[in-house]
Amino acid sequence: MQVQPRQNPLSRSDFYSDQRSARPLVEGTLARGQLHEDAYFYTGKIANNPGDVMPFPVTKEVLARGRERFNIFCAPCHSRLGDGNGFVPSRGFARKPPSFHITRLQKAPVGYFFDVITEGFGIMPDYASQISPRDRWDIVAYVRALQLSQNATRADVPDGQPVPSEPPKFREPGSGATLPVPASNSKSETEEDKK
Repeated sequence: MQVQPRQNPLSRSDFYSDQRSARPLVEGTLARGQLHEDAYFYTGKIANNPGDVMPFPVTKEVLARGRERFNIFCAPCHSRLGDGNGFVPSRGFARKPPSFHITRLQKAPVGYFFDVITEGFGIMPDYASQISPRDRWDIVAYVRALQLSQNATRADVPDGQPVPSEPPKFREPGSGATLPVPASNSKSETEEDKK
């Protein structure tokens, strides 16, 4: 078993006329999972310009997933508020990232953010190999929600919603390693808590 009749990768072979043991891919074939028919979904661009439309509806689940991915990949530099005052720049990083709340980025199309996450920008590395295209779009939706949250007006608040909103109540506060446990509004749990 130690000595087998095989070719080492990219070794010379007398069997084929081009003398390569590695055979070229069959023209027109694609690897499984790499048929990217929807170019906008995978690039964020229409022709060469960034698009300004989300490729799917933005739901509560999309924003929750975007928030989770944002907190993992983006918040260390951009902070959880998106103001550019994250942990990494506070420790002497060469350049502070821009705030998502400046006018230039508020007016930027959503495809621009997708492209920056995919390709990188300046000293920001690309995250294409770490974040799937769907998650990149979820992050973009969450960035838009962050921008709205920091620049909302009273007209943006739905009728009947108190301003400011009532702060959340927690059964147990979180530590640095755990999240806080929210208090439930159901009567059965509140009665158990009183006992």
